[in-house]
Amino acid sequence: MERVLIHIHGIVQGVGFRPFIHKQVRAYRLAGTIKNTSSGVELELEGERAELERFIADLPRKAPKLAVIERVETEFSAELKHFRDFEILQSKTEAQRNTLISPDIGICDDCLRELLDPSDRRWRYPFINCTNCGPRFTIIKDVPYDRAKTSMSAFPMCPDCDREYHDIENRRYHAQPDCCPDCGPHVFYLDAEGKPVPGDAIELARAALKAGKIVAIKGLGGIHLACRCDEIEIARTLRRRKQRDEKPFAVMCRDVDCAKKICAVSAEEEALLTSFRRPIVLLKKRERGALEHLSENNYVGVMLPYTPLHVLLFGDDIDMLVMTSANLSDTPIVYRNDEATEKLRGIADGFLLHDREIQTRCDDSLCYCLDGEAYFARRSRGYVPFPVSVHEDAGMLLACGAEQKASFCLSKGNYVFPSQHIGDLKNIETLENYERQIRHFEKLFDIRPAAIACDLHPDYLSTAYAAERSGEEGIPLVRVQHHHAHMAACMADNALTGEVIGLVWDGTGYGTDGTTWGGECLVGGYDGFSRVGSIRPIPLAGGDLVTKEPLRVTWALKRDAALPTEEENGALYATMLQNGLNCPLSSGMGRLFDGVSAMIGVKTRCSYEGQGAILLEAAATAADGLYPAEWEEENGILRFDWRGMIRAIADDQSRGLDHGVIAARFLNTLVDMGVHQCVRAREQSGLERVVLSGGSFQNMILMHRLPEALRREGFAVYHHRRVSTNDEGISLGQLLIARTATERK
Repeated sequence: MERVLIHIHGIVQGVGFRPFIHKQVRAYRLAGTIKNTSSGVELELEGERAELERFIADLPRKAPKLAVIERVETEFSAELKHFRDFEILQSKTEAQRNTLISPDIGICDDCLRELLDPSDRRWRYPFINCTNCGPRFTIIKDVPYDRAKTSMSAFPMCPDCDREYHDIENRRYHAQPDCCPDCGPHVFYLDAEGKPVPGDAIELARAALKAGKIVAIKGLGGIHLACRCDEIEIARTLRRRKQRDEKPFAVMCRDVDCAKKICAVSAEEEALLTSFRRPIVLLKKRERGALEHLSENNYVGVMLPYTPLHVLLFGDDIDMLVMTSANLSDTPIVYRNDEATEKLRGIADGFLLHDREIQTRCDDSLCYCLDGEAYFARRSRGYVPFPVSVHEDAGMLLACGAEQKASFCLSKGNYVFPSQHIGDLKNIETLENYERQIRHFEKLFDIRPAAIACDLHPDYLSTAYAAERSGEEGIPLVRVQHHHAHMAACMADNALTGEVIGLVWDGTGYGTDGTTWGGECLVGGYDGFSRVGSIRPIPLAGGDLVTKEPLRVTWALKRDAALPTEEENGALYATMLQNGLNCPLSSGMGRLFDGVSAMIGVKTRCSYEGQGAILLEAAATAADGLYPAEWEEENGILRFDWRGMIRAIADDQSRGLDHGVIAARFLNTLVDMGVHQCVRAREQSGLERVVLSGGSFQNMILMHRLPEALRREGFAVYHHRRVSTNDEGISLGQLLIARTATERK
């Protein structure tokens, strides 16, 4: 007989891990204790040495599906304590907290079965959950993960739930959010003025939705605005009220079969849709040009019900609903009841709310399916706050991200914790939420940053926050060039070290020369980079105004290509350029997309970021062929000279060629350009690994064609897998660069 002390690190709290251990201990004829600690789970067991070793070896293989075992530490001893049974002890709080926290989990099959069973005591109870599903991250206040440190502390368990909680044979054994209609949260329905309406809250909401009303619905990490999908005028009303003129709406479908009525769904996409993470998956429409009142491009963002409340809302007679974040343009998602009735008045016709507090805002995750895996446009609910493991100890650092699609990262040891989607840092509400979430993460993971990283751009609110905090706390500030951070993020995402070639294509990033970059070919690693490729700079008449008025870019492209410029206000733009008035130069790939999109008549005025590029992708056919690729070299930087391409596009237009074919040829030309620059970079550096990062790589035509073309040339190609390819992902790169910089010092 021997005794062993086992420390298990990873996601082992709130996922049924202690009940699982209890059953395993009994099966292996062992005795001892278990408790949650601030570092994970601690076991002390006694038994025969062979049984103890077999128990330890079987842990990773037999663990609950939601558990993630990162590390197991063991310490054997011949000194026995003579345990007689197995006991779950009170959680232990330590000076150093190193626990991981589970994301929120979609409703499991067992709870779904009980929810719909009239003989079950939780029949139609919208907060049914167990150790395999339910709220986690959005209700936690502090660690260890116990009920007293969650929003459920306001709901003492009734005798029946308490019996389940202490019954090892029960699925709810030590399930912290366990509750029932007698002791748990409740839903209620309010009218448009925020006044209570008597009756069954869910049925009242269902009736309102079927009648064509817009209903605010409180979920796990915030409130949605929902309405019917099948009535164009209802969607238009929601757009008008929410000030969301053209940006696509997400759709929640009752089940996969309903999703297949409007979209093509592959086996891999179905697996993503039905996974316990339940992200919004961007799916190709069955018919090109269909459902334009929901999405003007070729994709629809589809998710399935992930809470019991959502399941009940659909019933058997509602197939799909618009389900969009409840917020006004550019502000954080609404998540409190009082905030909902105040800020959504005049938008929602009714409110389906509940009395369980949301501790942390968390939007729905949004992804494509690429190579059988999630390819993120937004990493949030279902994935956060699960960390990204990195190759070396990163210490304790904070990386503050950029401005658009803001996020931050904190590190501790070999873990980096990317935040959930925060939004664009353009107003005080979003900034306050950003700062609040940084404090919350630092508290949960017991992180005190020894250095802070931020973007080079002097006007970003995230940069100002980083600089101010660095000064106040007397800790180093590392300013990181935007595209270097993108490249490093994709390296870290794929656990790469050393040096790589980086194709980083996006709209805007502050360059080391003070100009705006965005169509870059870089060579380097975490410790530095060189710029070896780019595109010919484009003068932007009016600066940031071009993102909403892309004809300004079209004018610049045509003027530089010696073509007639007939765009409205062309004379004004020429005067601005001649006098150097607000005409910054940009090598942004996003601006090239905008200019070509407007030039061929796809989108001449944009109401949201990236709209022109998105619609150009939607317009593109499967046509072959490409435009002339011309090159110019300056200071060792090989630039794609787009002027020949612009002249060829104008020639195709004059011959009446379909704009879908022109769009396809444009994208083919970019693929060819990217390959050419990488080949040139390989000749100079000897490197054969290419990483792809930046918002332009949300274009799925590029993401299917470019990697394939690069591999044909013998390159190993890497794209993002665990964080977003857009600016939301760059905080990960900033952090790894800061780690290297501070290590050198």
